[in-house]
Amino acid sequence: MATVKIKYRGDLRVECEHVQSGTKLYTDAPTDNQGKGESFSPTDLCVTSLAACMMTAMGLLAKTIGEDISGTEIEVVKKMEADPLRRIGAIDLVFLMPDREYSDKHKIAMERAARACAVHRSLSEKVIQHVEFIWKK
Repeated sequence: MATVKIKYRGDLRVECEHVQSGTKLYTDAPTDNQGKGESFSPTDLCVTSLAACMMTAMGLLAKTIGEDISGTEIEVVKKMEADPLRRIGAIDLVFLMPDREYSDKHKIAMERAARACAVHRSLSEKVIQHVEFIWKK
């Protein structure tokens, strides 16, 4: 059985349905690639997947070690390249950690967990990933 069903809706818009939940999302081509930019582009979803995967990996570890990372935010910047082919060239991710006390040991462990997520390991080494964690305390 399929995990996701994809349907082209025309005019560079694609409908994506998560089979298990029935949740749908749509993508549009970006304005710099003949699209309207009215929704996430496929490459936006790629970098969003990376950030969500990293956050989930941190959340799993935090739950295991008894930490609370609720409220953590990630600012993501995608940098495209066009030479020789259009692709994601770099992704900047800045983790804004909540204002809580975390031990140095737990900080290191959570940063490692984030960098070990499945999407991070699945992306080409050609995609440069800059990851920064801002711990408030």
